[in-house]
Amino acid sequence: MIQSIVIVGVGLIGGSLGLAWRKQNANLEIVGYDDPGVLERALSLGAISEKALDLQTAVAGADVVVLAVPIRKVRRLLDEIAPAVRPSTIVTDVCSVKAPILQYALDALPRGARFVAGHPMAGAEKGGVENANAFLFENATYVLCPPDEQAARTFDQDYKEFIDLIQLTGARVLVMDAERHDRIAANISHLPQLLAVVLMNHAATLNNEDDAFLRLAAGGFRDMTRIASSPFDLWQDILLVNEDRILDALSQFAASLQVIRNRLIERDYEDIGKAFEKARKVRDTIPRDSKGFLHPLADVYVYAEDRPGELLTITRTLYEEEINIKDIELLKIREGAGGAFRLSFSNDAVANAAVVALKAAGYTAYRL
Repeated sequence: MIQSIVIVGVGLIGGSLGLAWRKQNANLEIVGYDDPGVLERALSLGAISEKALDLQTAVAGADVVVLAVPIRKVRRLLDEIAPAVRPSTIVTDVCSVKAPILQYALDALPRGARFVAGHPMAGAEKGGVENANAFLFENATYVLCPPDEQAARTFDQDYKEFIDLIQLTGARVLVMDAERHDRIAANISHLPQLLAVVLMNHAATLNNEDDAFLRLAAGGFRDMTRIASSPFDLWQDILLVNEDRILDALSQFAASLQVIRNRLIERDYEDIGKAFEKARKVRDTIPRDSKGFLHPLADVYVYAEDRPGELLTITRTLYEEEINIKDIELLKIREGAGGAFRLSFSNDAVANAAVVALKAAGYTAYRL
């Protein structure tokens, strides 16, 4: 049984893990290791149950050790805790690049030690334990990468208690090979980050000539560049460690961009139209079709009037029917005219029941 957890780095991610675990199981011992001021705040917020004064002593008594620190600190910490780690202890990280960390851990930790590379795909605009949230991982994907192919075959059985611990946060666990994870992350996370930076700086350059550019930069532009606000000190290590895969992603994207440019030069609007249509169809599958990675959620779309308390009425309607909402998104709204929400449920049967309940309450609700 997992009873004692040491969280090294009690910031946004580490603090949120602690809050989530303590909320679901008050009997868990959550020990934090960080700067004294951070630990005091974490203790007062309830993210940890006690402070660790000595890292090796804390690790020696832990069932699970979570290294919730940036990539550049993980390797040093692995070397530091290696002499104290018991063979039964599970060590994990939360970095967004997995293969290099996994390999380093296998080399640094004593033979028999159990390291599982982890990547919780959740975050917030502001860091620090003061912004930690027990619900940060609710319905988020949490990638776990087994140490090798042999471990992957029996991972569900050998690491069941650890998987259960991660799922206790409300996250949806996805087990995959580390190399595969890093290639996917380079294309769907690291590439978009760089594109957002380039788009934002491109607009900033044009704005120097005409300040109307940024004054008109709303809607889609703001959506596409939101992540440009991410701090570079967080991304520098990611770009360095996953460099080869990111360079491949940039090359492939540049080639795709050149194709669109060529079609515009040739005025081949038929082909451009096909590209638009393909993008629309694929984009529409994202909320509902997880391509076999995760059990997909079932979506319901509901139209709501623009009036105070409307969302509360919708959620109360479903609450009274004991229907649990897994995710909710405001798709669009016009002041005075209302808007549409996307509500996600665990399966088709629950989604269909939600449609019936919402229609009975007078709402326009439907599934695509």
